[in-house]
Amino acid sequence: MSKAFALALWLGLSALAAHPLAAAEAGDAVFTERGPWDLDDRRLEWQMTVEGPAAEGFQPVADGKVTLSEAIDPSDQQPVLRLTQETEARTRQVGPFPISAGDPVLIFFLEQTARDMAALTGGSPHYIRNRLKDILFRGGEIAQADGTTTATFKPFADDPNANRMNGFQTLTLTFVMKDPAEPIRELKAETEAAPGYRNQLVLQ
Repeated sequence: MSKAFALALWLGLSALAAHPLAAAEAGDAVFTERGPWDLDDRRLEWQMTVEGPAAEGFQPVADGKVTLSEAIDPSDQQPVLRLTQETEARTRQVGPFPISAGDPVLIFFLEQTARDMAALTGGSPHYIRNRLKDILFRGGEIAQADGTTTATFKPFADDPNANRMNGFQTLTLTFVMKDPAEPIRELKAETEAAPGYRNQLVLQ
């Protein structure tokens, strides 16, 4: 799935034609082609932690997990991807997602971060998603060391509304990959300012 298509899917917009991008860009590494998925009976599991100050609509997670698995769509008997989120409070299914391309865990992580930020700042989810989209398209830094690729983004560092973001102007998105074509090993959204926020998924 192209980066343009993946972001359009996340935002609930019609997919635009893919734009050719330099292979070295941080966004390309994060949104690289990972399909078609071939999980069979395997289940990929990420440990989930969400921390932040108390606020209405915000749900911290001390010991959760997100699982990606393959299933059969009863409507057409074709394989699909299903994502399951388990926390202390609930278990819910997300999907189904196409097996041919895309990264459901990445989309889940970005949406979780956007919803948490909206709850903790009182900001517009639409504005937050657009800012995340913009930095993932155009910004970020990429580094390689010890066989891993790390892409980092600071979506609100220069935001004109920074003084109203309750510390989220320091938000950093970090994606750690052994091989960009494989599932992302760690996805983290974290603020530097106190009281801090952290949303982290770590592949087990």
